[in-house]
Amino acid sequence: MTTIGSYLSVANDLARWRAIAAKAPDVSAETAYFRAKISQATSVDALLKDRRLFNYAMKAFGLGDKSYALGLMRKVLEQGVDNPNALANTLRNPNILAFARAFDYAGKGVAAVSASLAETVTGKFVEQAMQAAQGRQNPGVELALYFREHAPQLTSIYGVLADKKLLEVVQTALDISPKTSAQPVDTQARLLKAKLDIDGFKDEKKLSSFIARFSAMYDMQNNGATPAAVTNANAILYGASLIGSDGPVGVDLSLILRRQAALRGF
Repeated sequence: MTTIGSYLSVANDLARWRAIAAKAPDVSAETAYFRAKISQATSVDALLKDRRLFNYAMKAFGLGDKSYALGLMRKVLEQGVDNPNALANTLRNPNILAFARAFDYAGKGVAAVSASLAETVTGKFVEQAMQAAQGRQNPGVELALYFREHAPQLTSIYGVLADKKLLEVVQTALDISPKTSAQPVDTQARLLKAKLDIDGFKDEKKLSSFIARFSAMYDMQNNGATPAAVTNANAILYGASLIGSDGPVGVDLSLILRRQAALRGF
């Protein structure tokens, strides 16, 4: 299957795929541990001391690659989010900011740990697990699902630069060399601002179209598809608002299959 076809087959049935991910032995075991222990994490120290609990929370917010950064995350949590100069507000990383808002010990104290927090974090963890499972079949699908989840929340181009997955999607879709990441951050930001309107990702059609373009470009770079794939991938999504509150709607799966067959013929 093409990346866009695989992506849509998942995105059209997110509840099912999330349920499958949640039942995986490793995911269900870690989720059970988190639910049992989170009520005891009544302070920053308590959360950081339980590395299993902390790592679960970090993975839930897409920060698994930063689980080692205990000192950084301690400062983030201790400073909270109310002060514009707080570390969470100045790092330009939307995932860190979301984490700090969820675990708002600085602003809420013990009340930061609640039933709603547990539901939020476990839901996010399952989402990440589902995306990772799809990535083992096709890394492009994982990136597309991740972008679908996070891109609408972007408030600055620096948020793209701070997130490896978002940046990979953008660089792939716009055919920007990954080597540009070696340039100064402000130089990269100027380059992306000239090519990308992040506010457009709040529009369902524009977000869908961008994901379609990424998917086609990903297949071109990794699976040998031709430039015609870009047109075909966009045609699958063109003219329809596919992403709703519970996932894409109104997609004709037979159309997807026909498009996939067409793409394989190029």
